[in-house]
Amino acid sequence: MNEIRPFRIEIAQADVDELRRRLARTRWPVEVAGTGWERGVPLPYLNELTAYWRDGFDWRAREAELNAHPQFVTTVDGQDLHFLHVRSANPDATPLLLVHGWPSSVVEFLDLIPLLTDEFHLVVPSLPGFGLSPLSGPGWGNLFRVAGAVAELMTRLGYDRFAAQGGDVGAGVVGLLAMLHPDRVVGTHVNGPAPYPFGPPVEPDGLSDAEKVRAERFNTFREDGIGYLALQSTRPQTLAYALADSPVEQLAWIAEKFREWTDPAAELPEDAVGRDRLLTNVSLYWFTGTGATAAHVVYEGMQAFRQFMATAGDAAPAETPTPPPGAVAVFAADTSIRHLVDPMGTVVRWTEFDRGGHFAALEAPDLLAADVKEFFASLRPR
Repeated sequence: MNEIRPFRIEIAQADVDELRRRLARTRWPVEVAGTGWERGVPLPYLNELTAYWRDGFDWRAREAELNAHPQFVTTVDGQDLHFLHVRSANPDATPLLLVHGWPSSVVEFLDLIPLLTDEFHLVVPSLPGFGLSPLSGPGWGNLFRVAGAVAELMTRLGYDRFAAQGGDVGAGVVGLLAMLHPDRVVGTHVNGPAPYPFGPPVEPDGLSDAEKVRAERFNTFREDGIGYLALQSTRPQTLAYALADSPVEQLAWIAEKFREWTDPAAELPEDAVGRDRLLTNVSLYWFTGTGATAAHVVYEGMQAFRQFMATAGDAAPAETPTPPPGAVAVFAADTSIRHLVDPMGTVVRWTEFDRGGHFAALEAPDLLAADVKEFFASLRPR
């Protein structure tokens, strides 16, 4: 059961052809005249992007790019866990776990990997229900369970001590790893942590000018941009039919988030991450059918979090070991407010950047790589 099996992405040509046929047969909706992104993805934009996905995008080239990295699968707690394992030529390299979020995948780290392998052995898992880790059953929205699974993965790879980095859901997994295995995690680095989306608005009083901008962005998101989360966290199965049946709906569902959450200076998603990177990520969701299962994982995660918040004060506080050192990187599109993210003042490194956003490894891999290297270098014995 602990076997680690080699893996290659080999999407059948029939599936690639079927995608193109479905894209060509799209039944387009009516768009209300004079509207734009405030109502969702505009029809002219999605029509043009779909045409490129159908006729210009080269899946085989992107598949080969992913397959250039060693990939494996192992089964943990009944769940197949896919991962990239890119070893450094440096014999003193630190094992580093890179954990993606939603609506992302291992594709997010393709441009980051070559910037880190001089100092780190990289382990990049596909989270259960995302991309190349098809969901085996319920319960994988529980991030404690996910953290336990990736800790077991590191054990199987022979990494007793390791560093961890992540954003979005990945940041939650990284934080729980530090809580569950403080003796194994040498340090944590997360990007873009945000206030609880269903919580109260952020009050601007007492905030710095930069924090006020991020607070305003969060409050706007809380009022106008939370529809996707409300739907996934309450009715994922209803959404699943559209995501499983229509590649254009899967494209719109993800492209909207790339437009809203990337660097504010980028007018369109591909201005921030590149069109082929965006479509590689979307294609991975489409070919594996994990747009639907990722929605179920979000549902379970939000239910677990609400239950945790409702009962958090019921039990007597238990003594916890000292957590490993943690760092936070905040990019231009983020909504991170330090006193909300780090109320106890335990973060040892807090860095703010003037570009990039939610998908930092895709948008600003140079900034993220440098911050990761500097932080973990500071933890090594001198």
